[in-house]
Amino acid sequence: MSTTELPQEAIHESLPATAAEPISPTGAIRIRGARTHNLKNIDLDIPQRKLVVITGLSGSGKSSLAFDTLLAEGQRQYIESLSVYARQFFNQMQRPDVDVIEGLQPTIAIDQNAGSVNPRSTVATVTEIHDFLRVLMARTAEVECPECGLPITQQSASEIQEAIADLPLDSKVMILAPMVRGRKGKHADVMERIRKEGFVRVRIDGVTYEVEDAPELKAQKRHDIEAVVDRVIVREGLENRLAESVRLALKHGEGALRITYLTPLDKVQANGSSTKEVTAENGWRERVFSTQYACPDCKLSLAEVEPRTFSFNSPYGACEECEGLAAREAFDPELVLPDISLSLADGAIAPWRGATAAARKKQSKLLGPLLNKHKVLQDTPLDAWSAKAREQLLHGDNNAFPGLLAHLEMDYAGTTRDSVRTKLAEFRGVTPCPACEGSRLQPEARSCRLAGLAIHEIARLTVEQALDYFQGLEFPPAQQPIGEPLIAEIVKRLTFLAKVGVEYLTLDRPADTLSGGERQRVRLATGIGSGLVGVLYVLDEPSIGLHPRDNARLIEALRELQQQGNTVLVVEHDEELMRAADWLIDIGPGAGSGGGTIVSQGTPAEVAADEHSLTGGYLSGRLQIEPPEKRRKAVKTRTVHLEGATLNNLQNVSFDMPLGLLHCVTGVSGSGKSSLVIDTVAKALANKLNGASQRPGPYKKLQGVSKLQRLIHVDQSPIGRTPRSNPATFTGIFDDIRRVFAGTKHSKQLGYKLGRFSFNTKGGRCEHCQGQGVQRVEMRFLPDLFVTCPLCYGKQFNRQTLAVRFREKSIADVLAMSIDEAVGFFENHDTVHRMLTSLVDVGLGYLTLGQQSTTLSGGEAQRIKLASELGRPSSGHTLYILDEPTTGLHAADIARLLKVLHGLVDLGHTVLVIEHHTDVIRNADWVTDLGPGGGSAGGKVLAAGTPEEVAECEESFTGQWL
Repeated sequence: MSTTELPQEAIHESLPATAAEPISPTGAIRIRGARTHNLKNIDLDIPQRKLVVITGLSGSGKSSLAFDTLLAEGQRQYIESLSVYARQFFNQMQRPDVDVIEGLQPTIAIDQNAGSVNPRSTVATVTEIHDFLRVLMARTAEVECPECGLPITQQSASEIQEAIADLPLDSKVMILAPMVRGRKGKHADVMERIRKEGFVRVRIDGVTYEVEDAPELKAQKRHDIEAVVDRVIVREGLENRLAESVRLALKHGEGALRITYLTPLDKVQANGSSTKEVTAENGWRERVFSTQYACPDCKLSLAEVEPRTFSFNSPYGACEECEGLAAREAFDPELVLPDISLSLADGAIAPWRGATAAARKKQSKLLGPLLNKHKVLQDTPLDAWSAKAREQLLHGDNNAFPGLLAHLEMDYAGTTRDSVRTKLAEFRGVTPCPACEGSRLQPEARSCRLAGLAIHEIARLTVEQALDYFQGLEFPPAQQPIGEPLIAEIVKRLTFLAKVGVEYLTLDRPADTLSGGERQRVRLATGIGSGLVGVLYVLDEPSIGLHPRDNARLIEALRELQQQGNTVLVVEHDEELMRAADWLIDIGPGAGSGGGTIVSQGTPAEVAADEHSLTGGYLSGRLQIEPPEKRRKAVKTRTVHLEGATLNNLQNVSFDMPLGLLHCVTGVSGSGKSSLVIDTVAKALANKLNGASQRPGPYKKLQGVSKLQRLIHVDQSPIGRTPRSNPATFTGIFDDIRRVFAGTKHSKQLGYKLGRFSFNTKGGRCEHCQGQGVQRVEMRFLPDLFVTCPLCYGKQFNRQTLAVRFREKSIADVLAMSIDEAVGFFENHDTVHRMLTSLVDVGLGYLTLGQQSTTLSGGEAQRIKLASELGRPSSGHTLYILDEPTTGLHAADIARLLKVLHGLVDLGHTVLVIEHHTDVIRNADWVTDLGPGGGSAGGKVLAAGTPEEVAECEESFTGQWL
């Protein structure tokens, strides 16, 4: 089926049996004349309250339809329903170029864009789990003294009296008023006050004396002093006497009192055999009461425990040292002393390497006292020092030597030379806050415990562990009405997180460290839990980063969202998700100007049967990505070997990377792939090959590095953050293009140099828009508008510069060319042509040379980086590391990417890829599979070998899918 408009009867007839309900004659979103970006005036009907998947080649117009048309119009309709005053607080998307959209529901985007993620945001805060947990802790947790760990309870005088009266009959009780706890001194004033108040007895350091017979205290010793208010035996009719004694003890103990008591049972046990029930000497027990949140022993008063006490976003709860950020920037000990097998003379202190003779003399003088103290020499390797000596080298010895880290901090703060500051900055990193140990909270919040765990310890649990913890909580009858509703909300959200396949994430995981797919699935879980009905949810490839094993859970979550009465619109390439859709829309047939039309739509079966659909060809099996006929062989003597990796959940992993192969690292989400490859292997190799100063995850040894000459890590971070950055500037070919224009006859006649053709500098650019081509117009109560510059009409250069032509094209015309066009235009310029060909090879021919980098997806940015490396002359054996390069790629694009990766290996390089896509895994020469599960259930190498060998591993989920 390849119509551009979907009849309502066709929608009704073609929906699968799994659909929640047939749609009504008006149950569709009607789009007419959509022309946003490359969309070619398309007309389309999208069924409401269904699971709809939009697919097509990368750059075909999927996001233009889903996000830049439907989402933008949904946002516009909502914002225009608000008052003019309220609109100024919203950042609106650009109004879509479309004639009409009817039947559009309230629209919510769940995409991969991190936006401006607050560094304080965590999985728990994003899902609101932390908000419920704060209330739960404030209302039900047990408070302990931050200093001594003694339980602190806030009770009224009458409750304290009842607690004493409830002791077994005939129990002996001594009621004490704490006066001094653990303070040095003779405390003559305290003893005098006790005498004046008329107390007969006093307990000093646990021994009871008559006040007149009390010994003189030693000034240099710490003492505990308590006035004995009363001694009673628990019997009937004691209420009045007990009430007065409690009142007096609380008055003189400043809201606290202590009792020591001996029950009849304790007396028998103390006189007989020993027993665990007898906790004090001779059977006497002790108990502390307080009318305030205060420790009678430490004399430490706590503010009343409230929900804000547990908020690291509030000054009431946040650690004062790190202000709730859990970490701070400081000199990293592992970067300062990267190799303790070296001695000081050999350069063990990295920031001091290459110092002048005068600086070395000063450094020796600084370290001299410490070396003499520990009897070590300048040429003694640091691993031969004692642990205490190394500790004092870093942190000081409380005497003359302040410590290496403190000394470097003083140098860093005191220097006025940029070169020195830049060099020292290489050895700084984000380290856990020493005051709160990364918990983000003040001591008072950390001292409250719920079922034995403080709130920061609960937050360190994975979603899976937290589910078990909260489901096992039990409350006394008085607290059940408070605790149970809160637990129900927390468990509901944890269940949704587990449903979408992120059960391995810890609740305190910072939101800005989540991958695009993880972030999207966390927000999806929040959306499911919100219970909204009649909403259009728009998602952008939620399967990213998800192992095929977990796809069923993702589909179930999307289906649950749809069955609540919502329309779920997903931009996706995953075959399993496409097959599960109620309705499939294929956009194409090509990318860029070659796309933007509806190639096919209908049920997945109908699209698969459509011979015009490229997607249908792969769904039906007419087209396939075939594995190579012959795999390259691993050579044991040409292998990089890393041993003993233990970062995060890695369980002492040993990793072998045969060189000269296409090597795939696989495993379920959270199994440890990124911890091993990105955070350990890549950083360790970058330090050795590229001279970087990165902090890799801990490992024991790394061998075989000498066989490599270079490391290139191709990630998905943006290639630029300003509108002036584009593919031409990032790859470097814009400099060559500018040289071409500067070398023309016309340019030479006018005396134009290279800078004339740059929109980053004055001279040749349009100064009215400063080379951006657009201008921001502030609309006060309406969204800001970006209008084309009225002087240069978006061309970024002034009229005189645009007059210079090369092959009848101005430099603005060249930047407006697609990369496919530019390949032919620059065929006689080897450097430019080689780079443009590389961009085409990785499937980016549809981009324009001047496309703003801020509009590129993570997958496009990664492929531009890969192409920029491919377009440069090869130099030595290079290791390329890529993290899920298939992100945003159609099956046809993946086939093209695999051709490029195999081409790199054929040139003698090694390609190491983290990937879940089974077609990429089948194409690899070597596969290392981690698992078996995520989080604590992962972190092991299950299998390593060819895809066929991994497929034989029964424990491996990747093997099962292969």
